[in-house]
Amino acid sequence: MTDSVLIVGAGPVGLAMALELARYRVPVRIVDAMTERSTTSRAVAIWPRTLELLERTGGGLSDELVARGNKVTVVNILSGPTRLARVELGDVDTPYPFALMLPQSVTERILLEHLERRGVRPELGVSLTGFAQDDEGVSATLRHADGRREDTRHSAMVGCDGAHSPVRHHLGLSFEGDTLGSDWAQGDFHLSGMPFPVDEFATCLHADGPAVLFPLAPGRYRVIAGLGPSTDEVAPPPTLAGFQALLDRRGPGGIVLHDTLWTTSFRINERQVERYRVGRVFLAGDAAHVHSPAGGQGMNTGMQDAVNLAWKLALVLRGLATSPRLLDSYDPERRAVGAEVIALSGRLTRLATLKNPIARQIRNAVMPFVIGLAPVRGAIEGALTETTVHYPESPLNGVSWEAGRRAGERVPPVAGETPYGAGDTPRFTLRVGASAGTPPPALRLPGDLVDPGVRPDPVASGIELIRPDGYLAMAVADGEWDQVNSYLRRLGAG
Repeated sequence: MTDSVLIVGAGPVGLAMALELARYRVPVRIVDAMTERSTTSRAVAIWPRTLELLERTGGGLSDELVARGNKVTVVNILSGPTRLARVELGDVDTPYPFALMLPQSVTERILLEHLERRGVRPELGVSLTGFAQDDEGVSATLRHADGRREDTRHSAMVGCDGAHSPVRHHLGLSFEGDTLGSDWAQGDFHLSGMPFPVDEFATCLHADGPAVLFPLAPGRYRVIAGLGPSTDEVAPPPTLAGFQALLDRRGPGGIVLHDTLWTTSFRINERQVERYRVGRVFLAGDAAHVHSPAGGQGMNTGMQDAVNLAWKLALVLRGLATSPRLLDSYDPERRAVGAEVIALSGRLTRLATLKNPIARQIRNAVMPFVIGLAPVRGAIEGALTETTVHYPESPLNGVSWEAGRRAGERVPPVAGETPYGAGDTPRFTLRVGASAGTPPPALRLPGDLVDPGVRPDPVASGIELIRPDGYLAMAVADGEWDQVNSYLRRLGAG
């Protein structure tokens, strides 16, 4: 038996999973049935919370992604030439106050380079044909491109193998939800005449359906448009002339498409698996949840699934913590987030595709006022950037005293400080107010679970214990070090 983890699927979610485990010194093997990587752009948005979490990986990963992408700081919502709302992302408390536009193929290439630096190379052309698990591990059968069969044994397996996940099917889990009754198309184009600078994107609302323009680079845009009610087969994507006609009718005017780089058409599925974990097998990314591309959060949610699971697996497989609550927490934490992303993206899609003319008039009239309200605008910014993702009902949450943050909330990174959870061991971080002092000499915190020393907080008071993924585990008043010690010892002792 080995303490290694088998990852099935080498897209961005599988690569993020492998990278996190590898830096935590957990042996990992990653396989994918595809024989070569796609060069199309597919997912194009990386949101601030994902960049915050990837920064923990080290090696300048987030900086490298940012250097290759286009930073978008403003969301415009239009009806014809009229701007209904403008949402700025610069007020979000994050080192990355923007949406990063970067083709998925480039994101994967950068993740792959960082993974290979850690000695892990994905095996392409290798498919999972079956598996069985017991209390000690997972036995998997792999088929190589040349037909060779291989039986292998691992401590755990993670299915990052997409919406048609063989891992999910083998587990017999239901994928509940619906397929929306409309067809959509998207494509990448060179264009001119965009009335906004390259750091702003636009959603154009129209009676025929929306058209959304994401700036990938100067003069290069992703265009997504609704095509209308579905028929038996998914409608093919429009030609260049067809996309031009859609923009002429729905856009603000003056936009000219020059050439097509890539197009596809699709239907929107809103589905979520009933359980993210069955024994020693876990699901992440599209294998666990699919939804509308509105908000551009699918890839981000999947990569954050990987970050959530990796530090817990690392603690358990390296024998640093034994509490069953660690691995048990993955499903309720991430399933709740997945459900909220599905609901939010569905609401955005339905708001953009209203058919009733009176409802559209009300939407267009009310939107400028509602989004102009600071609390509403802040909620939209937080939801889009995923900086308001939190775990209020997590089984890992400890106590929260009456002042300050609540257990399960994200703790914003501090500029100039080492990110929470950085390094080769997933450790918790202690943050204390000016009057809290240091742990008493007689107090013995579990050294393998906590970063050495404490970090001062010149603003807040009390003692905060922060998880390796940057969420608050517990918070107590000054001097209550015994509660911190009890929490950590329960985590380690089971």
